[in-house]
Amino acid sequence: MKSKSFNKFILVLLFTMMLYIVREYTGKSLANVEGEVIVNYIDVGQGDAIFIEMQDATMLIDAGESNYEDKVKEYINDLGYNKIDYVIGTHPHSDHIGGLKEVIESFEIGEIYLPKVVHTSQTYENLLNTIKEKGLKVKTGKKGVTVIDSDDINAYIISPTEEVMSNLNNYSIVLRMDFGNTSFLFTGDIESFIEKNILDEVDVDVIKVPHHGSDTSSSLDFIKSVSSKYAIISVGLDNIYNLPSNEIINRWENFGNEVYRTDKNGNIRVISNGHDITIETER
Repeated sequence: MKSKSFNKFILVLLFTMMLYIVREYTGKSLANVEGEVIVNYIDVGQGDAIFIEMQDATMLIDAGESNYEDKVKEYINDLGYNKIDYVIGTHPHSDHIGGLKEVIESFEIGEIYLPKVVHTSQTYENLLNTIKEKGLKVKTGKKGVTVIDSDDINAYIISPTEEVMSNLNNYSIVLRMDFGNTSFLFTGDIESFIEKNILDEVDVDVIKVPHHGSDTSSSLDFIKSVSSKYAIISVGLDNIYNLPSNEIINRWENFGNEVYRTDKNGNIRVISNGHDITIETER
């Protein structure tokens, strides 16, 4: 009968061989991470709102139009949170930052990131006034800024740069988040003008499709570089813009993506344990 020490040796050897095979054939090592990361793509009609649950922190990226502020607040409250550690307003358009004012007033807030851009809409002014009245400060969201750098999670901004642009969409904060061997990309409303500048940094598992699935974005080179498995589109049912574009949906699918849409699937939860990804939908 073999000794326990011999059996243990065999198990260690098999595990070591498995790690070697993973590295050789995927270019990755098995990460030793704790807990889960859950990314909630909240259905806020024709807009974006993404709430991220991590083991020790939470993050909100955008909050839809102001008429969805109650839904965003209730969604976060129902998950049991009263603090949001990181708030990111990708760019000043109201379908992304309209609900942030009320959310910031209602929750304990850690850090806030906005792009450095001048915009004079009342919605944006109200947001800035609320941040000031609450005694918070805005951190500039730009390329090179690290938002989270922990043992398990690395979240950093890959766009925008300091370049002055005429289109507010292209000022969108683009955030990449890596958790173990899984990765996410949050793109705001960037268009192909920006996509071509970040091709080296976008190879991820899950992407929030830029600009609600518009054909101004999701260029072929970008989709090839992203090389994702899952593409999430935040979009309103029967919206006046006729988004998402059928051409863009087909393009993502043709490159091997499972496409999920808030107008069809409702709220979407993407769950990562650092190795595997599962997706739950409201419908």
